[in-house]
Amino acid sequence: MREDRLVAWRHEFPILDTCTYLVTHSLGAMPRRASTYLRQFAEEWSTRGVRAWHEGWWEIGRTTGDLLGPVLGVGKGTISMHQNVTVALGVIASCHRFDGPRNRIVMTDLEFPSNMYLFEGCRKYGAEIVYVASPDTMRTDLQRLLDAIDERTALVPLSLVLFKSAYIQDAAAVIEKAHRVGARVILDVYQAAGAVPLEIEQLGADFAVGGSVKWLCGGPGAGYLYVRPDLANQLEPGIVGWAAHAHPFEFAGGAIEYADAPERFQSGTPNVPSLYSARAGYEIIAEIGVPAIREKSLRLTRRLMDLAKAAGFRVNTPDADHERGGAVIIDVPNGQTVADELIRRKVIVDYRPGAGIRMAPHFYNTAEEIDRAMSVLADAAVTAAH
Repeated sequence: MREDRLVAWRHEFPILDTCTYLVTHSLGAMPRRASTYLRQFAEEWSTRGVRAWHEGWWEIGRTTGDLLGPVLGVGKGTISMHQNVTVALGVIASCHRFDGPRNRIVMTDLEFPSNMYLFEGCRKYGAEIVYVASPDTMRTDLQRLLDAIDERTALVPLSLVLFKSAYIQDAAAVIEKAHRVGARVILDVYQAAGAVPLEIEQLGADFAVGGSVKWLCGGPGAGYLYVRPDLANQLEPGIVGWAAHAHPFEFAGGAIEYADAPERFQSGTPNVPSLYSARAGYEIIAEIGVPAIREKSLRLTRRLMDLAKAAGFRVNTPDADHERGGAVIIDVPNGQTVADELIRRKVIVDYRPGAGIRMAPHFYNTAEEIDRAMSVLADAAVTAAH
């Protein structure tokens, strides 16, 4: 067995001492360093009070975004921080009008439901939502999606890695077609960032959104929004707050005078504690390097799939490495019951209807944990069948 230098990081994640943690696709393990940053926030609040706003808190959205930038493959000053992806998508949508001939929002039917809900709300402003049907629950039909993008299309929300199957979509092809007909692409990299190497700026995506909860190990409350630099200062978002004003502390009334990007996409007062805690994961992912994480991920997910197939289970995740993100979805009879039993036995996973049991090894997991998880899964499946 090859040497696994990333095992040295296990001590940084306390939960790994208590269970087999294979649910990073949902909530990454908390680094000890996050506790350090949260204590720093508490100390600043308790000792500096309101002065902390002018000692780093007010700029924390920009500085945290800049820390994340290299992981996403984007430059400094291109990321604004938000509570979650839905808020970020709302900001993007508010930059556009849907009362003219270019009023279509085109997406596949395998997008994350929250993204659908947000854009469905744009119907009241004249948007037409076009869902491109997929042939199954694993993959989208690329040609069908490309054919649906035309001169009537305003936006194309696209998950780089699908949440139900970990299938990697062909973002480059979608962006090329969208730009050819004058449409803009919103790349959702939530299930990719921290697990799959990204070069978002090089891809030419107009927008990118995601959150820190999963592979970035940054915890909840720290979503992010990237806007293409040459596009950013042309846009005038309707969903903004005082943090987006060019001179916020003048407290001017009436219409907003927009700040330059990325602040012009901010809403109100930043979520300071969440941005402090997110730093820990960002730093660790950057220190390790996503290519090294990806190499280990492919090795452990391959082991998972091989064991699942040997046990006779269907795998609802692409077999080819270049099509697979960081998770493996295993279709097991009585899936919810089996998942509950796994959790009871301290193998932490989750279950999604229409997909299966999702397991997601990260850089801190080991081959031995994969073997144990699959042994428990096989036993729990037999028990649930009787």
